[in-house]
Amino acid sequence: MPKIAIGEKVLELNEEGFLVHPEEWDRNVAEVLAREEEGIEKLQDEHWAVIDYIRQYFLETNNAPMVRSLCKATQFSLKRVYELFPSGPAKGACKLAGLPKPDGCV
Repeated sequence: MPKIAIGEKVLELNEEGFLVHPEEWDRNVAEVLAREEEGIEKLQDEHWAVIDYIRQYFLETNNAPMVRSLCKATQFSLKRVYELFPSGPAKGACKLAGLPKPDGCV
């Protein structure tokens, strides 16, 4: 199983780069995953708006949000979400938010 080192922590990833233990997530984890798994050099405020919304929604519902609610809550168009997370809201944004891989459409 792939692993990623973040400071002194070594975290397990699944084959697609999602955290095996989502409870180990923190902002440093997101920054490292952004660089090493998604090719995003630095997370900006717009990235954090999406990540924070996805995390909060997940913590409240134990599910990833639907794309429409993500766009409505952040006021970003779907096009903008894909500009921020080129691999998409399900793969990229949820991965950086520390969620398990979503089953359906995010």
